[in-house]
Amino acid sequence: MLEDTRPLRLSLEPLDNYVVVQPTDEEAETRAGLILPASAEAQCRSGIVTAVGSEVEGVAPGDKVLFPKEAGYDVRLAGTAQKVIKREGLIARILD
Repeated sequence: MLEDTRPLRLSLEPLDNYVVVQPTDEEAETRAGLILPASAEAQCRSGIVTAVGSEVEGVAPGDKVLFPKEAGYDVRLAGTAQKVIKREGLIARILD
């Protein structure tokens, strides 16, 4: 029996007012001096929006966003951690 060794190229297409966010775990400081900690004690996390549902306004793929640590649903897709969050669950866009 032959095994298929091609890498899987999976992606999520969120429905309605959901967004897919890839969390970033490193500590970052914006130009304005806002420090986004990577520690587990932080109540907020940051991430990059990778996909948006058809009803989502105000954010687009590639945007950096803040969201509550416990928001949304944790999904692991092809070995990569993702979050599926309702648009209303996002706190802010991070502007560099």
